[in-house]
Amino acid sequence: MSKPRIYVTRLIPEPALRRLEEVFVLDANRESAPVSRERLLEAVREADALLCLLTDSIDKELLDAAPRLKCVSNYAVGYNNIDVDYATQRGIAVCNTPGVLTESTADLAWSLLMSCARHIVEGDNYVRAGKFTGWEPMLFLGNDVYGKTLGIIGMGRIGRAVARRASGFAMRVLYFDPTVDPESLPQEYQAAELPQLCQDADFISIHAPLTPQTRHLIGAPELALMKQTAVLVNTARGPIIDEAALIQALRDKRIAAAGLDVYEFEPQIPAELLTLANVVLLPHIGSASWETRTKMGLLAAENAIAVIEGRTPPARVN
Repeated sequence: MSKPRIYVTRLIPEPALRRLEEVFVLDANRESAPVSRERLLEAVREADALLCLLTDSIDKELLDAAPRLKCVSNYAVGYNNIDVDYATQRGIAVCNTPGVLTESTADLAWSLLMSCARHIVEGDNYVRAGKFTGWEPMLFLGNDVYGKTLGIIGMGRIGRAVARRASGFAMRVLYFDPTVDPESLPQEYQAAELPQLCQDADFISIHAPLTPQTRHLIGAPELALMKQTAVLVNTARGPIIDEAALIQALRDKRIAAAGLDVYEFEPQIPAELLTLANVVLLPHIGSASWETRTKMGLLAAENAIAVIEGRTPPARVN
């Protein structure tokens, strides 16, 4: 009996590819660059399974071009790049990789928070430019993190991991998440409506999924409520923030700083955002550790293998 075929849209860690080769005839884009739309449409025609990334649009056109497709395994937690409803109509399983990237992404959120609070990137650039001539009492004054209020938007796995880290800084934790059961959270975490969170928090970290309800959840009205010393961090999805409104708030110093790992029109970044000193910009590396990216690949592989073998996959969305 011939092996089923899988197409992998981007280079992923080798252990995951080796696992896939045990079960599938493997066809893979082994480049770091995204696969072209034309090549993707061609590749899925003979594919029984697809392992894709957030940068791949798995829409009706693509699903219709794949008559044999049984599984779309997304190498990510989010799956807003996939038409899940249409895949479900077609009887195609959609899977993701939750859990394995929680701690790495929480670490990165804290890295951005601390970098913004204490001018880490600005200070590094200052030293490299040869401008440091000695200690100065007013040089790059930032804001303390210890004892401040952390506001978390989205109290899923990653939001909770970020909150746990706040205990080491003796921070008060506020959260906004209409979907979460307060009984599932530590009693010291305080629920707040979004306007109240924006007003009270010194640091705000976004960990909500991108849905029609969360698109532009943070816009000009919310930014206007924030403290002038506030720091806004986003490691979730770019369109949750109205990027034009954020640029205006940063330019006017309406808030102190922002730390961004994701962007509204990713990978395009507005030229003005690149010129602002009070924003730290990263290239979507929230889960970018060797350990985590390998775990993601192996989970994505196991999802696809389970579907093909008629078993329940570890992380099915639909």
